[in-house]
Amino acid sequence: MRLSPSPYHSGMPATPATTHLPNHWLAVLQRQASSWRFMLQLGAGILVLALSPSTYTPAFRTATARLMVVNTWQVLPWFTSLSALLSQVLIRIVVVTAISYGLSQYALQMMVRVLVLELIPLSAAMFVALRSGLAYNAGARNPAAFEHITHLRQLSAQRLNTELAPHVLADAVAVLTLAMSSCAIALVLTYLNVYGLSPWGLQGFTRTVGQVFDLTVSLGFLIKTLLFSFAVAVVPMAASLQTPPSNSSMQPGAVRLFVILLLVEAASLMVKYV
Repeated sequence: MRLSPSPYHSGMPATPATTHLPNHWLAVLQRQASSWRFMLQLGAGILVLALSPSTYTPAFRTATARLMVVNTWQVLPWFTSLSALLSQVLIRIVVVTAISYGLSQYALQMMVRVLVLELIPLSAAMFVALRSGLAYNAGARNPAAFEHITHLRQLSAQRLNTELAPHVLADAVAVLTLAMSSCAIALVLTYLNVYGLSPWGLQGFTRTVGQVFDLTVSLGFLIKTLLFSFAVAVVPMAASLQTPPSNSSMQPGAVRLFVILLLVEAASLMVKYV
């Protein structure tokens, strides 16, 4: 009786699926590396343009100012109102809980560290990403005119100056403005919830806030907010230039952007508290 050869015998030829699997993963890794490289090139190129005085021509300033009005000024009142409402709810919960446990002396520091340093900048970045960054040219891109861009040299200098750079600056300013204004309102609400309308708590309040915002924390807060704003402005734009238009509800670069935001936030927490 002749035994049939086992499929696990070392002499059996590999199936097409096992042969093409490493090639498939290699192609995926190469595509991801190319996408990340283009994103970094685009960000570096726009950063150089933003730091160059010759970039700020009248046309550039007009386009940037128009986008800043649309991305920041039109949403600033209701975003700060919503942020103030949510901040008031969170502050009140923390203050009442701290008083009930006899830890009222720690309530102020807790609110400044959690709300002002962490939650508000992240929420401002995600808001701008959902409203502006991830919607870059959404619905208006022509599939017939789409070209897969993999290198910065494929973009013309005129397009960088007149279209892409103004969008990046406007989105970055939007994140910074919304975050800073909401943080200022949160500090005012924190004072009112802890000390009321009395001016006698101003000295203790400023001393506590100053202890939280030392030089290291202040620099870390500024760098983190700048990284948030730059990521929100660049990552969705780079993904939109590389991804063909589709009917998917997920905007290009959404997952990558949220991963970068979480990595920046995690790195900031590790530097401050580890």
